[in-house]
Amino acid sequence: MDYAKTAKDVLTHVGGKKNIVSLTHCVTRLRLVILDDAKCDKNAIEQIQEVKGVYSAKGQIQIIFGAGIVDKVYDEFVKLTNSKEETVARLGRDDYLRRGWLIRGTKIMGDIFIPIIPAIVACGLLKGLINGLGKAIPVFAESDIWAMLSIFSGAAFVFLPILIAISAARVFGANMYLGAVMGMIMIHPDLTNAWNAQQAIADGTMKTFSIFGLYEVNQVGYQGHVIPVILAVFLLSVIEKKMHKIVPNMIELFVTPLVSVLVSGFVAIAVIGPIFGKVETWAVDRIEYLITLPYGIGAIIIGGLYAVTVVTGLHHMYSTIEVGMLSAVGKNSWMPIATAANVAQGAAAMAVAVRTKNKKMKTLAITASMSALLGITEPAIFGVNLRYRRPFVAALIGGAVGSFVAYLFGVYATAYGITGLFGCLITMETLLGYILTMAAAYFSTFVIVLITGINEDNIE
Repeated sequence: MDYAKTAKDVLTHVGGKKNIVSLTHCVTRLRLVILDDAKCDKNAIEQIQEVKGVYSAKGQIQIIFGAGIVDKVYDEFVKLTNSKEETVARLGRDDYLRRGWLIRGTKIMGDIFIPIIPAIVACGLLKGLINGLGKAIPVFAESDIWAMLSIFSGAAFVFLPILIAISAARVFGANMYLGAVMGMIMIHPDLTNAWNAQQAIADGTMKTFSIFGLYEVNQVGYQGHVIPVILAVFLLSVIEKKMHKIVPNMIELFVTPLVSVLVSGFVAIAVIGPIFGKVETWAVDRIEYLITLPYGIGAIIIGGLYAVTVVTGLHHMYSTIEVGMLSAVGKNSWMPIATAANVAQGAAAMAVAVRTKNKKMKTLAITASMSALLGITEPAIFGVNLRYRRPFVAALIGGAVGSFVAYLFGVYATAYGITGLFGCLITMETLLGYILTMAAAYFSTFVIVLITGINEDNIE
């Protein structure tokens, strides 16, 4: 595949370098903000061999290539346009501000959590494997090797705030090492571990900080928390940027880091942590309650609407939910619901491949279907199912069916960032239920599409 030629063709059909405001990419899509929509030829872009679909949303044109391919096309595109990676700190002000607050927030979450997925996946996979082996071979669970591997599997979760702080500092344009310090402050060993906080409060051993004699806050860490750490690093970035502007160069090396860490650290422990730690805990508890509603009502609703949030880009915020669940109870019950929704989209695309007479669409649908079964749904959603409409609706129903099965069997994962077939590796403790979840989502969707048809005359 000639990635340079592909990038050049895309650049030509979007109106050239001067028509591009900013660019970035996610796992499957090249995202471009352009000045003049009239100069962009979407039909011509769709005819490029490697392109699996084109979608416009919130002032962006999103060109779907698929996992792995988009990274290489993006690199070539950057060379052609002499552009840099988009972050909140670098993104053009007008482009950034014209996005709704919800879109901005979810994009920030995605930018923060996507880079740390490999760390979570590595530890989550290991955790699932050793727990499964420990149950199958009890003597192994009592060995020193198991104890050592258990430490490995928990490392990313124990020190998660540091990973989040580093990534958030990169996104907000702060010094990443200062960001790491903020993460360290919030899980310092002198603070009561968050997982032991309730017991310490109950037995009266919880220590407190007196804030100027006005009020007291518990000396508790924020292991497993997400929102307080992100907000603390955001504050750090604001202070650091202000200091860069007003502090003389001669003393900036000493003054800027000192003031940035001192002020943001104090506010984090005295204000941000106590308030937003409780808010985050409350939100995660409510979501867990929703998923476990009687008769699977909550799971059905979430599974049925999950793909809609992928279309809008809101799915990036789910990492916060999954991390919160893993930190609180060690079980990610959101992931099987996401899998049901993703597998259903793959099934719908495969059914389109069976029904369509268009050879190019048949090839695209098969490829997109396999991608969805591995957890990457954008090619199936944007390249196939939304075009025909009915398959997308059928997949929403299939996602709800699969999510109900996940509820019935109490399926959960030990990590996040993986769905579909590879998700078997992080659902070892409820593997049978996970397989049945995928089967239910797949076959119910496939049958519905075969029955309702795809109506190729009205393809979008």
